[in-house]
Amino acid sequence: MSTIAIHPIHRAVRFYEAPIGKKAVMAITGVMLVGYVFAHLLGNLQIYSSDAEQINRYAGFLHNPANAAALWAARSVLLLAVALHIIAATQLWLQNRAARPIGYVKKADLPASYAARTMIWSGPIVGAFVIFHVLHLTAGKVLELRELGPNMPDVRYNVITGFSNPWISGFYILAMILLCLHLYHGMWSMFQSLGISHPRYTPLVKKAAAVLAIAVAVGNCSIPIAVLTGLLTY
Repeated sequence: MSTIAIHPIHRAVRFYEAPIGKKAVMAITGVMLVGYVFAHLLGNLQIYSSDAEQINRYAGFLHNPANAAALWAARSVLLLAVALHIIAATQLWLQNRAARPIGYVKKADLPASYAARTMIWSGPIVGAFVIFHVLHLTAGKVLELRELGPNMPDVRYNVITGFSNPWISGFYILAMILLCLHLYHGMWSMFQSLGISHPRYTPLVKKAAAVLAIAVAVGNCSIPIAVLTGLLTY
């Protein structure tokens, strides 16, 4: 009696075809994206430094030609993570919808339920915002960006000038609120997706996810609000 070995690639494909496979991909890429969100927030908050040029020095370091290879490698990994996250999420949603065309009537956990229901449209809106944000403050396709010199963007001036427009600030704040909901549901459900769940610890995980998601939203929203209220000036 012979045994036919399954090729690792075939095994991976079969694993991904199952819901747990897609959830695993979403969880792994989600961790990567959450890490980026927090790192990006820490970079943005440097605009509050007592040294007005701190955020410009930070941006200058990132745009230094010596760091170009590492920067583009990080961007490529993030783009791949975003693509895989979106593909897995879409396929999982379609798969779940086909399996259960009529949703549950009773929702025991209303905050979690609301966050879950918004995932399918909060994700695309946040994605659209990210594209706009890159065109706005990185590519300079929305407003002309000012530079202090080669590979040295005047980030402080560009951010304050950009957020002086109430429509841009409003879109940014809306996107951050949706990102908060997306992060909240994504961070705690990630553990359940990987089979890590316990009645004693799950409520604590949900609370921690809520605190972290709200912290991200408040930190990011504070910048356009500070600009509009005149607390941040160039």
